[in-house]
Amino acid sequence: MTSHPVAIAPSTDDDGGRHHGEYKVPGGKLVVADFDVVDGVLANVSLSGDFFLEPDEALPEINRALTGLPVDTSAADIADAVTAALPEGTVLFGFSADAVAVTVRRALAKATGWADHHWNIIAPSVLPTHVNVALDEVLTEEVGAGRRNPTLRFWDWEEPSVVIGSFQSVRNELHPEGVARHGISVVRRISGGGAMFMEAGNCITYSLYLPQTLVDGISFADSYRFLDAWVMAALEKVGISAFYVPLNDIATEHGKIGGAAQKRLANGGMLHHVTMSYDIDAEKMVEVLRIGKEKLSDKGTTSAKKRVDPLRRQTGMARAEIVAAMMDVFAERYGATPSVLTDAELEAARRRVESKFGTAEWLHRVP
Repeated sequence: MTSHPVAIAPSTDDDGGRHHGEYKVPGGKLVVADFDVVDGVLANVSLSGDFFLEPDEALPEINRALTGLPVDTSAADIADAVTAALPEGTVLFGFSADAVAVTVRRALAKATGWADHHWNIIAPSVLPTHVNVALDEVLTEEVGAGRRNPTLRFWDWEEPSVVIGSFQSVRNELHPEGVARHGISVVRRISGGGAMFMEAGNCITYSLYLPQTLVDGISFADSYRFLDAWVMAALEKVGISAFYVPLNDIATEHGKIGGAAQKRLANGGMLHHVTMSYDIDAEKMVEVLRIGKEKLSDKGTTSAKKRVDPLRRQTGMARAEIVAAMMDVFAERYGATPSVLTDAELEAARRRVESKFGTAEWLHRVP
C-alpha cells in the first residue's frame, strides 16, 4: 500500500517563503509560529495564538529567543531557549515552552500534524491473538518504512487470552493453574505496560500505527493524551465522560476503564495501543492474573465477584456499536478512509508468530 505524500511547509532554504506552523495543545490553547529562514536560521519570528501569557513583555522575549536558532535545532533545545528567555515570574497558561517547540518544528516540516497524513481505518476481524500481536509489529514497521498509510486498527479474537507487557515476568503475572483451567493463550507484546485479560467480546482493543513525526517535540507522557484525544470525543459521543490519568490510564469518575501502551521503532514507526474494559469477568480474571486487592480496585471493582463492565454498564450499548462510534469519530476528525489487511501483511504476521511471538524464548524472555 502506497503512502500519500505528507503536506510540508516551504523549504528551509532561503526561498523567500514564510514558514507557518500550528499546534493545538491537548486540553489547552492554539499556538502559531510564523517566520522566515535566512542563511539556515530562523528570522522575523512571530509567535501568536489564543493562549494567555503574563507579563506581555514575555512575548517579544520568546520571539527574540527563537530568532537566530538553526533550522536543525532539536525540540528540546528550542524549548530550553524559550524557557531561558522568559522573565522571572512569567506565567504561561494554556501552552508551554514545549508547545512552542512543537509549533516551530511543524513550521519547518520536522514535525507533522494529523492533517498532514492520509489515515486509514481497519475494522475488526477475528484473528488469533498471536497474529494480532504480531501485526502490531509488522504494521508499525510498514508505516515507519512508508509502505502503509498511518492506520487505526481494531482487534477481534475468539480464544481467551492474556497479553502481557514486554517487560513483565510470566511467573509474577500469571497463575499457572488458572491459565490451564480456563484454556488461556498467553502472548507477550512488544510494548510495555501491564497484562490484558481478553475473552471474546469482553474488551475493546485498538492499535494506532503512526510516524514518530506526529509526536515530535511532545513529551513521552503527553503523547498518550495527545494520541487519544479522539477517543475522549468518541466516549463522550456514547455518553461517557472520560479523562486521562497520567501516565497511561483512561478513567471516569467511577474508576479506570482502560490503559494505553506504546513502542517506538528505529525506522521511525510508532505503535500506540489501548485496551478498554467492556464486560470482563473479574472473578475469572483474578484466577488467571496475579492481581492484588489494590490493583483490582484500580480496575474498577473492589471484589472479584463483580464484573468489570464500565463500557457496557455506562452506555447500555453493544460492543460493536461502541466500536462503530469510535471509527466514525476518527474518520470525521482526520478524514480517515477504510482499509484492509493485505495478504502480504497477514503472511508476514504469521511468519513473525512462528519465529518470535509463538516461541517459548520470546514468551519467557522475562521469566
